[in-house]
Amino acid sequence: MLYLFRFFVLVLRFYRKLGPDPSTSSQLVVSPPSQPSSEGSEETPLRRAASEPNLKVKNKLKKHLNTRKSPLTRKESAPPTIKHRAADTQDSSPSSSSTPVSGCSSPNDSLPNENGLLPSAGGLSHECVSFCVCVCAGLVYDSQMLKHQCTCGDNSSHPEHAGRIQSIWSRLQERGLRGQCETIRGRKATLEELQSVHSERHVLLYGTNPLNRLKLDNRKLAGILSQRMFVMLPCGGVGVDNDTIWNESHTSTASRMAAGSVIELAFKVAKGEIKNGFAVVRPPGHHADPSNPMGFCYFNSVAIAAKQLQHKLNISKILIVDWDVHHGNGTQEVFYRDPSVLYISLHRYDNGNFFPGSGSPAEVGAGAGEGFNVNVAWTGGLEPPMGDTEYLAAFRSVVIPIAQEFSPDVVLVSAGFDAAEGNPAPLGGYKVSAKCFSFLTHQLMSLAGGRLVLALEGGHDLTAICDASEACVSALLGIQDAMPEEVLLQKPNANAIRSLQTVIQIQSQCFVFAVLLLLLLLFFFCACVCGDQH
Repeated sequence: MLYLFRFFVLVLRFYRKLGPDPSTSSQLVVSPPSQPSSEGSEETPLRRAASEPNLKVKNKLKKHLNTRKSPLTRKESAPPTIKHRAADTQDSSPSSSSTPVSGCSSPNDSLPNENGLLPSAGGLSHECVSFCVCVCAGLVYDSQMLKHQCTCGDNSSHPEHAGRIQSIWSRLQERGLRGQCETIRGRKATLEELQSVHSERHVLLYGTNPLNRLKLDNRKLAGILSQRMFVMLPCGGVGVDNDTIWNESHTSTASRMAAGSVIELAFKVAKGEIKNGFAVVRPPGHHADPSNPMGFCYFNSVAIAAKQLQHKLNISKILIVDWDVHHGNGTQEVFYRDPSVLYISLHRYDNGNFFPGSGSPAEVGAGAGEGFNVNVAWTGGLEPPMGDTEYLAAFRSVVIPIAQEFSPDVVLVSAGFDAAEGNPAPLGGYKVSAKCFSFLTHQLMSLAGGRLVLALEGGHDLTAICDASEACVSALLGIQDAMPEEVLLQKPNANAIRSLQTVIQIQSQCFVFAVLLLLLLLFFFCACVCGDQH
């Protein structure tokens, strides 16, 4: 039934809503955080036009969805899965002076309560909701992550450098956004937390430095460290590959700080201590697989946070949306067979000719996880490049319908901004605006009761990533600029339409296999029943 409903909704939305619909466009109004919404209406529809999903489902479909028995739905009798703890009001970084802000209005106060996406406190199984009063957005950052730099000392030859997060953190301060958020204290992920995703060998190789190795088993370390292989970079520094630098003193600490900070923020959001949040972290993580670092990544922060939510808070369903322009091969590998984590990636693919080469639409998951891996793989190069219209169309026709069907408890976003306009062609080449990223963030806030965590991944043009980060944090606070009318009324380019059609076609093939399997099981069941009667 999962594939049947998914296929029907995808086809309906794609073919009926892909084109412009000027008659349905209306101005989107979002209340500022200092003025909680007082609207009593149950439905306040979002702006609906050519590039935005119509989030309503026909009454019959809604009735069918609410009454069907889905393996993805939590049992009504299930016990609460999240326990509350006192909020941590300490500062997250030695360089930060922001203090927690209480009494902020919810970014979702003015969003429609459709399909049970924003249930009341009485309808949630999470006991913390009934007495948590803090609905602020959270930010996490730590200056220790700045120390991960190539030993050559020349950042100009390394796209992933400390200036990325330093610039973002300064921009948020300049715009007054840090003062409107609660600043969370970052921490290093423990070796045990890292091993929830990565192998012990990988964790010991890249999660330790000469100082903390003194506390570990020397015999085990000696054998593992002897296997380390580094390359000399053209700049004169050292790397684990031609792109990914290594600093023996600081890389492990910065990588563990990035992972631990995302975990800490995700836990506070999941427990209801804060409404949502943005993790200003580096190095990125979504390319790191269980056994290998690559693409500037050492530990998969978002995947580790998801695993910890599963293991320590018993979160049933987690949605990971990855809008970095590069496919998150590491995240896909970790959850490829896991039906409790839905991974949706939007990335430049070009038939496997763009780094890292993975992320085909045909990669849909395996075993119990089949159908829980969705790759919106853009193909067609940069003629023309994908932009706002194409990304909004993908959200409308693929991302939001599937996410609504999955009905996650928490949403994590690998928020890479290398699809933003300004990044060079080898590292992106697309033209997604900061306003579009704000709009996508706002769309995801309609899921999981607004429990949304964004973690910085890629993005190497400083102006672009600062603009996009500012826009996303503003959206988390309930502040959003309207999308330009010409973008909302524009049709996606032909390459984008073909790419989206491919995704829908492959999902429908999964549905066919699921139906055949169901019929086979019914046949054997009937045969057994008939045999017992005889």
